[in-house]
Amino acid sequence: MRVRSAALATAAGAALLLPVAPAATAGPATPAAPHDARLVAESVTVDPVGRIAADGSITLSGTYRCTGGTGPVFVSSTVSQSDQSARYGVGGTRAVCDGLEHRWVNTGTPDTVVLKPGAAHVEATLMELRPMGIVPLPSFHARHAQDVTLTAS
Repeated sequence: MRVRSAALATAAGAALLLPVAPAATAGPATPAAPHDARLVAESVTVDPVGRIAADGSITLSGTYRCTGGTGPVFVSSTVSQSDQSARYGVGGTRAVCDGLEHRWVNTGTPDTVVLKPGAAHVEATLMELRPMGIVPLPSFHARHAQDVTLTAS
């Protein structure tokens, strides 16, 4: 009997650790109202074209959507060419987390490299600085990586 009790206790403990999923409902699906932030997933997108100015600065853009946060939230972006392991930061934008879709635009000049018009790889991250004791810690809401084309502007 001790084995059965231990197995039941283990199964009950494991069940408590499982994520809770909402129950499926029968009937036709109804689309979520766009203003209902509770039904919107957090996301970040990257536009397929970025710009390079004559001074070497890069401008990247896209959209984001987030819901709530206890600290400031930012959209950061990185760009790489040829060697995708070498990424260069391109600015940061403060995000408004109200469940609605917003545009982000980041501009910056990589310090150690000159990027050229053509194919590139961009990663955008929606990140919150959550207050945790003395130092705020990063908490990631969404991330998206995409191949883009950099054009001269």
